Amino acid sequence: MLNNSDEFHRRILNLPAIRPCESVSFPTLLTSLINLGRSICRFKSKIFFTNKPNATNSIRLIEALLIFFEDLCPTAAPPRSESSTALCLSELHFIFQKLRFLLEDCSRDDARLLMLVKSEEASTHFRVLINAIAVALDVLPATESGAGEEALEVVELVRKQAAGSSCQVGRDDRRAMRRILRITGRFGRGIAPEPVDLRRALDDLKIGSWGECNDEIKCLESELGRECGTDVKRDLAFIGSLIAFLTYCRCTVFMRVERSRKNRVYQEIDNRSVRVLRCDDFRCPITLEIMRDPVTLLTGQTYERSSILKWFGSGNHTCPVTGEKLTSVDLVPNLALKRLVMHKFQEDLIKSNESRKQSTIDTCSVEAEQAMTLLANFLVGKLVTGTNEDQNKAVFEIRLLTKTSNFNRSCLVEADAIPSLLELIRSTSRALQHNAMAALLNLSKYPRGQKIIMENGGLDVIVEVLNNGLTGEARQHAAGVLFYLSSVEDNRRKIGRTPGAIQGLMGVLTDGEDRGKKSALAAFLGLLVHPENHWRVQAAGLVPLLVNLLRSSENGDLVADSLTVLAALAVKVDGAVAIVSAGILPIIVQILGSSNSRDASEYSVSLLLSLCSNDATDVVPILVKNSSLMVSLYSLISNGSPRSTKKAASLIRILHAFNEKSSSSLSQEQFVRVW
Repeated sequence: MLNNSDEFHRRILNLPAIRPCESVSFPTLLTSLINLGRSICRFKSKIFFTNKPNATNSIRLIEALLIFFEDLCPTAAPPRSESSTALCLSELHFIFQKLRFLLEDCSRDDARLLMLVKSEEASTHFRVLINAIAVALDVLPATESGAGEEALEVVELVRKQAAGSSCQVGRDDRRAMRRILRITGRFGRGIAPEPVDLRRALDDLKIGSWGECNDEIKCLESELGRECGTDVKRDLAFIGSLIAFLTYCRCTVFMRVERSRKNRVYQEIDNRSVRVLRCDDFRCPITLEIMRDPVTLLTGQTYERSSILKWFGSGNHTCPVTGEKLTSVDLVPNLALKRLVMHKFQEDLIKSNESRKQSTIDTCSVEAEQAMTLLANFLVGKLVTGTNEDQNKAVFEIRLLTKTSNFNRSCLVEADAIPSLLELIRSTSRALQHNAMAALLNLSKYPRGQKIIMENGGLDVIVEVLNNGLTGEARQHAAGVLFYLSSVEDNRRKIGRTPGAIQGLMGVLTDGEDRGKKSALAAFLGLLVHPENHWRVQAAGLVPLLVNLLRSSENGDLVADSLTVLAALAVKVDGAVAIVSAGILPIIVQILGSSNSRDASEYSVSLLLSLCSNDATDVVPILVKNSSLMVSLYSLISNGSPRSTKKAASLIRILHAFNEKSSSSLSQEQFVRVW
């Protein structure tokens, strides 16, 4: 059977196959062909959502051929006929591989709509493959194969049926496609479709739950992402309209949210095993960016596919890391690493990929734009007049819709969703408050959304959730909202002056999960852009809290973010004094010497530079006495980014100047000037 990893890499109706090796023995070939035929016959128990007549007919033909294959006795075949028989069986093996992929596509329960719109292409594949079977059987020396008379009759019958097979698109498929096109046509005219029409279309696809509908959407989004990578992009608008159709159905037809049964990518990943891995473990050695499509060379080194292909395209035939000359430039997908990357960075990757896909939908499909406008009004109506169950469902859908799409955010902001969400985050329902806060977080990323939140008194409500939210996730989302609100100068001042805002962020930083702590640190960084907030966060005790976080956290991203906030505080003299007084210098030097995170190393140097500039009397003499610091700085110059190299060189000059001034006789032996 197929390896499950095929689901992640093989595009729908892409039917890869490998011809058996010419040197393979006849018994081995025959055994493999029989096993392949049996795997095809197992599809008989599956549901075919499109091209059902073609699929069942092809399985019936393979079942009949198995009678012949199982009747063959390779040891009894005459030597002269065995080679020609092997050639025909080899061709059938090649055809069977493609047919198995085709049947898999037609029975995929998360690609029903995609296969429906490609039903013409699928039927063409069936016709080509079945005709190829007829041709192979036509030249097969069956009478010389040693098979029995009944088996020979079966082969002849299959050959005739295959030769006469037309493999047309079924009437049910055509009718279902027409119904969907009528609905998307109404979207294009700005008219909401009737619920009964939506139900009939979903019944045609046998989609009966929220989870099944959501699986279909994700499949189409994957197809859209692949289409974006092509030069022609002729199907973008059409795929976008199909996604809009299913999204509208998911939000308006299904009243209960049922989680997807699949979640194929992440289900076998252990969070504890991923947590110990550093971000740098996932970076391409060439670009130093997180790898999205890692591939491995013969040397065992892994690279991002696009970067290593550029390396080869420039005429290089060596491994960039080892320098070893390559005898083959074949690239092997590193599926294990890809799954780890997708799990560890799933939120960032999903946002990045879906933002690109969604922007494509928004700009190329009138139907998608109109459908979203209609859907926004529908969902806001549920927020205002719906039952508690309706409100929770609508809030959850708004949360999903606004996760990556700026267009969706604009539609919901214009539909006046924010005032209703501000009311709902006061709810005593944990789930409702959580979803409403997450939806508000997404809408706060839209500039007009930030303005409406502030105009409707949303700051006080958000700060209340920040301090007393019913769940840690709600408090985390509230911290994220404050971060986005702090992107506006006037908001920074208002947030700093709002009672409980800074204390609430401190609470998340103390008790929250790592993701919540990152949100709180980002919010503090935004607030510190306003000078007035510096003394406020110092008075609240932020510096000792960050020092404790540096001591205790094993999360490299949190360490880097904490150093960033401290560096922002250190630009002022009072902030630098408070940081030095907290006894942080040994910790920073240790991080600089031991951290494998480029960001942590760079921010450590930035912080030390600020401390040297604003509290040189206390800081520089201590740093000069630490011999390991110079080793770390020179290492950063050799291996760091251009920016970190520049900062490390500046810090070395400061330490060098101090050492020259205090002890000119030793300066030439201990330091080397870096220009």
